[in-house]
Amino acid sequence: MTRKTENIIAFQGRPGAYSDLACRRARPGWTTLPCETFADAIAAVHNGEAEQAMLACENTLAGRVPDIHALLPQAGLHVVGEFFQRVEHCLLGVPGAQISDIKRIHTHPVAMDQIRVLLKELKAQPVVEFDTAGAAELVAGWGRREDAAVASELAAEMNGLSILRRNVEDAAHNTTRFYIAAREPVQIAADAQDVMTTVLFGVRNIPGALYKVLGGFATNAINMTRLESYMLDGSFVATQFLLDVEGKPDDPALERALAELEFFSEQVRILGVYPASPFRKKDISPGLAA
Repeated sequence: MTRKTENIIAFQGRPGAYSDLACRRARPGWTTLPCETFADAIAAVHNGEAEQAMLACENTLAGRVPDIHALLPQAGLHVVGEFFQRVEHCLLGVPGAQISDIKRIHTHPVAMDQIRVLLKELKAQPVVEFDTAGAAELVAGWGRREDAAVASELAAEMNGLSILRRNVEDAAHNTTRFYIAAREPVQIAADAQDVMTTVLFGVRNIPGALYKVLGGFATNAINMTRLESYMLDGSFVATQFLLDVEGKPDDPALERALAELEFFSEQVRILGVYPASPFRKKDISPGLAA
């Protein structure tokens, strides 16, 4: 590639989205590249527009992000890191607006499900928009006091909106986890601690196959932090699994577990070996701030 792509990280969403905020916190000083879809963010890395992509994969309230399960296995990229972003929703209005002025609240449908208490309190009409930061852009463009958005503090700053109330989300633990993806894998030192491995595999269509696969991790004392299943190519008998475990593939215990996994699986692909986020060592109790 002749194009300089160092220190550019792509994300799905509009400027000021939570993914944009995650990029800025995970990669301080980098340029963030907004993309319309996850596929576009992945393509930006492939075609040299960006060095890395920040891809949301799961949320403590909404669960998994389905698009990533479909796109990541075929992306041809490597997971080189993870980042946990606390989702702190702010109620945003045009300068001079008061909470008593609000008649309509605009935000993404997932965010709308996370502010039910606020909607009930204000008796405001919920209006679903394509993106939290996009909702902030719309409210800023309309300039009407009766319209408000729920989005990030960054979205308020970028669109010249006032923060009428902070932390309007129903659950204080609302946190999104992201995979950070790149064209080349990250190099992990042989003596590195606190490492994560992400694996994609499919089990054979025989009784007890998944039980036997998971048994290898149990008997080797490997901690699984995530296990997700989804259908493959529209078939009800072909299922893929996405697995996150603690450790490196060359650790003796994980090496044995992966060997057993390969024996009972139709295919095994390691999507990434990368440093675990320090967030994992925090007490993830209600009220925790990132």
